[in-house]
This record gives sequence, C-alpha cells and structure tokens, in this order.
Amino acid sequence: MTSNVIKDEPLHCPGPESEDAGQSSACNTCNYQQFCSSNQSKNIEDPDIQLIKDNLSNIKNKVLVLSGKGGVGKSTFSTLLSFLLSSDPDMNIGLLDLDITGPSIPKMIGTMNDNNNAQLHSSNNGLIPHYIQDNFASISIQYLLPSVDQPIIWKSSKKEQIIKKFLKDTQWSDLDFLIIDTPPGTSDEHIFINKLLNKTKSITGAIIITTPQEVALNDVRKEINFCQKVNINILGLVENMSGFVCNNCNKSTDIFKPTTGGGKALCEEFNIPYWGKLPIDPRLGICCDQGESFIDTFPDSDATKSLIKMGDLLLDQCDY
Repeated sequence: MTSNVIKDEPLHCPGPESEDAGQSSACNTCNYQQFCSSNQSKNIEDPDIQLIKDNLSNIKNKVLVLSGKGGVGKSTFSTLLSFLLSSDPDMNIGLLDLDITGPSIPKMIGTMNDNNNAQLHSSNNGLIPHYIQDNFASISIQYLLPSVDQPIIWKSSKKEQIIKKFLKDTQWSDLDFLIIDTPPGTSDEHIFINKLLNKTKSITGAIIITTPQEVALNDVRKEINFCQKVNINILGLVENMSGFVCNNCNKSTDIFKPTTGGGKALCEEFNIPYWGKLPIDPRLGICCDQGESFIDTFPDSDATKSLIKMGDLLLDQCDY
C-alpha cells in the first residue's frame, strides 16, 4: 500500500531563493525538491520582471505586513498604518491587498459596503487604483469581482498571475510608501511576491504582526524564519490586541495573556526590533466595519498614540 503521508520540509531547508535550493542534502526528503531544482535550472529571465521594476521605480518604499498567523490583525494594521501615513498631506500612500481569497481591505477603508463594491478602472497605461483621498490609493482583487459575496476559487498559478498584474500594470503615480497586506502563512503568495520584488531589488522590509499568546507566537516564529531565509529585512514587530484599557476607569486588562513573554520576548529571541503594543479598542472594530479612519475619529485614544509611535519608527528606517 502506497503511503500518502506528506513529508515535512526539513528545518534546515536552504530556502526557495537560495543557490542551493533543491540541490543540498537537506532537500532529498522534501516534497518540493523538484520544484526548487527546476526553478534553479531556469536561466531565462522573466520578461515581466523589467516591467515590474519600471512600474515600481517611482515608489520609494515597499513594506510588507506579515504574520504567519491568521486573525492577528494584519489587514487592520495595514489599514491603520496607511491612514496614519496619509494624514500627512505631503505624503502619497498606496495600499495593496494581496489577500486574494479573503480581501478585507476595501471594507476597512470604506470602498465597499453590504450592497456595493467599488470597481477598478483601466486606461491605456494600465489599472487605475481606487482613491480614498487625494494622497491615498488602494488596489484589491475585490474591485474586480462582480459582487461583494463572489468567492475566489483559484489555484496558485492564477493567484500568481493577478499578483504580477497588480505589480506591473497598476498606475500608482509617485508614492512615498506602498503598504502590502498579505494573507496568513508562508507559502504561495509570500514566496511569489518576495521573488518578484527581490528580483527588482525593491523590498524595503517587513512589519511582523502578532498577538501576545503563545499559539500566535508559534506561527509568527515561522514567519520570522521565512523572512530570514528569503532575505527580507524585518523593520519591526507589533504586538496587537495587547491589553484592553477601559474608557471609564482607565484600568488595563490582559485579555490575551503573554504566557511566554509575548512579542517583546520574541524580539529578544530573534534579535529584531520591538515596536510595542497596540491595545484592544472596540471602537476600532466599529471604524473598520464602517470604513472610517480610526486615527481621525479617535485621535486621543491609546491605540492612536501607539500607532503614531510605530509610524515614527517606520519613518526613521525609510527614505521618504
């Protein structure tokens, strides 16, 4: 009887972008050996790489928002950060939603409601992103769907096609920051976006999102290892949903307890920058559901104050 058990990738995998990918002894028992070997043997440069490089040349910083864990707030943080940066009228911001099967960015920024879905338009020069305000534009697969409830049932190759199209055909104009929201995990979309941006030498770095409890930190460790294997610079780690501050008594309660030290201990473990905690605020969820800027609506909240500090840490590491 033939076994259908899938072998785990060796922990000492050289990484899909390594010169040794598919070639080292560690690859002999890996299901992906043939894939990595074939990629290494292809010396023909993808003609779209130059198109992507040219199209992104007017974007100063491309920042990935990663986690490895679902439900920790990547899309929420991407939205908050984009609203924060665009609050400076002299800064131009783009927000790219790469969560192909679960695009939530349009809802959070107010371009989609229960009945209507903003549509993406095109010109002779490519796709025109949807503008939330004069200096803040976004693009998402949601804008190409006929209805808000339409599912995406695609294999990896189809996802790769749309990611490539977004990178080479979107007319972003001049941007100071392109914030790239990613889906959970360390697989198809992550490998592909990293491959394309690395070949154009244009990734500024990644922001890692976690929540305090160990069940989240365990997956985030995988994401950090992924970044190290594919040479993505980690700009900082954010501990989201970290404590709830009562608006009446100002008492802080740890709803998700950091049983192993939380995000700060994780940063010390991997020697990466710790950007701090982002507390739970129920009003934030309401703003996301209604497509409003939490930062503008509640400028004096603890969450907004934490976000401003994180934004400053990002700006300190970037050219803009």
